[in-house]
Amino acid sequence: MKIILALLIFSAIILFHELGHFLLAKKNKIVVTEFSLGMGPRLLSTEKNGTKYSLKLLPLGGSCAMLGEDMEDEAQGTFNGAPVWGRIATVAAGPIFNFILAFVFAVIIVALVGYDPAKVIQVESSSAVSEAGLQEGDIIKEYQGYHIDLARDLYLYMYLNSPQEDETIHLTVERDGKDVELSFKPDVQVRYLLGFNRKSTDSLEVESLIPGMGLSETGVEPGDVITSINGARLENADDYTTYLAEHPLTSEAVTITYERDGLEYTAEVTPSESRSAVLGFSYNLGYTRTQGFEVLKYGTLEVKYMIRSTLLSLKELLTGGLGVKDLSGPVGVVDAIGSTYEASKSEGMLSIWVNMLYMVALLSANLGVMNLLPLPALDGGRLVFLVVEAVRRKPVNRQVEGMIHFTGLMVLMLLMVVVMYNDVLKIF
Repeated sequence: MKIILALLIFSAIILFHELGHFLLAKKNKIVVTEFSLGMGPRLLSTEKNGTKYSLKLLPLGGSCAMLGEDMEDEAQGTFNGAPVWGRIATVAAGPIFNFILAFVFAVIIVALVGYDPAKVIQVESSSAVSEAGLQEGDIIKEYQGYHIDLARDLYLYMYLNSPQEDETIHLTVERDGKDVELSFKPDVQVRYLLGFNRKSTDSLEVESLIPGMGLSETGVEPGDVITSINGARLENADDYTTYLAEHPLTSEAVTITYERDGLEYTAEVTPSESRSAVLGFSYNLGYTRTQGFEVLKYGTLEVKYMIRSTLLSLKELLTGGLGVKDLSGPVGVVDAIGSTYEASKSEGMLSIWVNMLYMVALLSANLGVMNLLPLPALDGGRLVFLVVEAVRRKPVNRQVEGMIHFTGLMVLMLLMVVVMYNDVLKIF
């Protein structure tokens, strides 16, 4: 079922994208030779008014092939024979249609479940932010100069930009219809850690060691299982959690026992100090119902959030905050759709519909952003050459442009193979 859902979602998004190119091509009297859904060999096809409509074997793409699109031909009816601004509109229509689709679905989602205001629901007493004047019920409108429309804006920004203990946090909140500006330095939470990551929350198996911390200085290796601390037997993850709650780690050394290949070993570990900045407040992540024109407003803000999240992720990718392994292709998206569907089933049909609609909107907005990137072979790359042509009033050498787009396409295909390989490794 989840594979069928994923294919339907992919098909809807791609079809709407190509429909944008198709309609604007027709509007600008450009002959569309083939309008297809999918890639590879044709399964079905029919021809009408000079255009072949095809369904192809692999439902992972689509195309709107225009006459003379990658050639020097400027005869009537060809892509290059159309006015430059007509060509710009035709190329830009695909991503724009993706944003339109995302908006329509976002409005439906907001109408069904509402939106998530960044409303402060708790302020810790005696915290720095409490002394700065933050109150329960305040609506956070700006955080460190980053405009906040939805609670997810704040969550995403803080996820990518963890607060530091010496950093001054600037907040703008709405209170009683007025903006209030606050500044404070985060409180500091000091903890002592053994320095390992567990394979899962219900496991005591060591998945990885944190370099420079406690266990990394001993003979413990990934795959080992922690079985006791200071003689207290740990049968499961709950025992570990209970022990740490009753005996918080300090700078004093502890003795641990770990199991490897059926044998137990002992090691003495000095917990490492970990300092983290604590903001001292929590905010709403639930949804508030709305109606009327507010539905359109928050539908627009939903799309804005989707676009911003894509752009921020790209920024992290370029600056090294994320790597190629963090990217997901069709295989990863199918898995994400399937996981979302399975998680939604227990919450009822409304939850399934809302989550699937959200996946369509998010993927459509993401595709719109990615296609507008000024990279060869993408719509954004083609727009760069067309804008240059509009400014110069003559086209860039068609052969040079074609070679650049072909090279870009090969690079993108290679990247897709790498991403697909990583997706398979993540799943299996």
